[in-house]
Amino acid sequence: MSHNLNVVNGVVSMMYVGETPWHHLGTKLEKPATASEAIAAAGLGFHVEKMPLKIEGLDIPVHDHYATMRTDTNDILGVVGSRYIPVQNRDAFSTFDALVGEGQAIYHTAGALGKGVRIWILAKLPDYIRVRGDDIVEKYLLLTNTHDGSSTVSVKLTPIRVVCENTLSIALNGTEQQVRIRHTMQAIEKLNQAHEILGLSNKLFEIVKRYFTDMSDKVLNAVMFNQYVNKVFPPPLFTMRSSYMQDVHEKIIELYETGVGAELSRGTLWGAYNAVTEYVDHYRLGARSDSMRLKSMWYGSGDGIKKKAFRCAVEMLN
Repeated sequence: MSHNLNVVNGVVSMMYVGETPWHHLGTKLEKPATASEAIAAAGLGFHVEKMPLKIEGLDIPVHDHYATMRTDTNDILGVVGSRYIPVQNRDAFSTFDALVGEGQAIYHTAGALGKGVRIWILAKLPDYIRVRGDDIVEKYLLLTNTHDGSSTVSVKLTPIRVVCENTLSIALNGTEQQVRIRHTMQAIEKLNQAHEILGLSNKLFEIVKRYFTDMSDKVLNAVMFNQYVNKVFPPPLFTMRSSYMQDVHEKIIELYETGVGAELSRGTLWGAYNAVTEYVDHYRLGARSDSMRLKSMWYGSGDGIKKKAFRCAVEMLN
């Protein structure tokens, strides 16, 4: 299976702690102590500069448009405006150093997609959420940065259910679960303050724990289960989509009954919610590359579906 992880001089831009993820690629570390160690192991120490754009063949600049260039490979990563300021990987990642230094987090995995356009680092927080019995959800913070102007630097809560490795995207009404920092002159200053905002993470995870526990206590009959799935994946308006959506519904029913960890949650709203997240994380994109699946479930349409699944579950609780 192909992958979209960044490779420079034959080395994959990725590090990890613990079990080898995806394609058995990347550099394994025992326990990186600083962002610098994680960046070095993941091959993310490159520098990004903003370069003037010029019309090809003429020495005429394109007004208010610049290219972001990776200086070690000279790869062009994107086109940005005049106010855009590149945030270097070392500056973005160092946000977590205070948490790691105080024993409040462990650098878990880091890497880059494409030519280094999007980079990420996942930090594991101590403790975990015990939903029921041996059903454990671990607490992570995901920091991402892009070098093409497509999005901000962001840090968000990322609960992961251990038994099936589902990433449980959440959507808490009235509560911000994500820190967003624009690429401007004030970015570095805001990054230095970000760990104070992340101090709210334990409080937010307590809220999440209550929802997950309530979901596990909510028993569903067949009618209620179908109502939930239809809210997350509404029946199509056009006949051409009906066959596809029927396949989606059948797969979610299968995962609800026999998916990984189904024995811990079958017959409950928690089980229905995890059937959807398992479908999104492990089946929705079929045989496409694992890095495409990662991009979808962390940043793209898959993340949106899982947030909707969470909101629909909360509505059913109420």
